[in-house]
Amino acid sequence: MRLDIRLPIGLMFTVLGALLVVVGLLGGKSFVEQSQGTNVNLWWGIVMLVFGVVMFLLGRRGTSSARLAEETPEGRKIEELERAAGLEK
Repeated sequence: MRLDIRLPIGLMFTVLGALLVVVGLLGGKSFVEQSQGTNVNLWWGIVMLVFGVVMFLLGRRGTSSARLAEETPEGRKIEELERAAGLEK
């Protein structure tokens, strides 16, 4: 299975960050007044959006370079050692 945990985490943070950015942009002035003049939803939405995009891109890069054990010399050597030791059926 070639699923990198960074992919779903990146997608989750990207979606939630985009939602927070929208809420921050469309939210009323009461939200800003409650947080002492800082639009917290907008700023944390941007942070989450950037983090999500970075995680997603790193996950995509890691998934494309992943190879099966049988495709690498090290993996073939480990498979041979396991067969010789009787660990593999």
